Amino acid sequence: MVRRLCDETDARRLLNPGPVAIVTTAWRGLTNAAPIAWTAPLSMEPPLVGCVVHPHRHTADMIRFSEEFAINIPGPGLLKQTAFLGSHTGLNANKLEAAGLTLFNALRISAPLIDGCLAWIECGVHDVIRIGDHTLFVGRVTGVQALDEAYAGSWLLAERQYSPLTYIGGTKYAVVGDPLEATFEVDAQGGLVVENAEERERREEEEARERELRDAEGEQGYQEMRSG
Repeated sequence: MVRRLCDETDARRLLNPGPVAIVTTAWRGLTNAAPIAWTAPLSMEPPLVGCVVHPHRHTADMIRFSEEFAINIPGPGLLKQTAFLGSHTGLNANKLEAAGLTLFNALRISAPLIDGCLAWIECGVHDVIRIGDHTLFVGRVTGVQALDEAYAGSWLLAERQYSPLTYIGGTKYAVVGDPLEATFEVDAQGGLVVENAEERERREEEEARERELRDAEGEQGYQEMRSG
């Protein structure tokens, strides 16, 4: 394996994927929606989340004026709509209507929620912090909803359609999947046992099957089988 130096700006890409947040806002009869990749939990008590937006974006103004916003978390079924919302400004157009999205009322705020998403977080603005060339909107969570098929204390990831859409960069998105259960053992000195006897046996069996398949198919056939 080869390590390579990256540009400092790659840090934002490496910290993705995280769930894409379609942030919806409402102010004086107008609504807006924009996909935001930079969101994060900030506090458990009180429950605070962060949403990072460029100050020149229409969404930033809508959040400032209304002092609230909603985070809608889409799945892969809303891939095209998510990309569309990120490619247009809502300054002179109703992007939600143009995207053909169905809305429903939030529990405690005026911003609409997007039907077809997997989860929804309603927030009132708790703080606004200028950080570098972006603005961090700290939201005090006032309401949370999620689909039973998608979430039960954690993302279930049982079905692709109910797994959160994530943003990789540019026009590329991905879907969270393949959950792994982390269990481990320690030795008498308290150090981590990286591979126990059962795991070693399972690995060796898998490696033996791989060798048999390579011998039977040949290297080219094996690679074609893996890529197909």
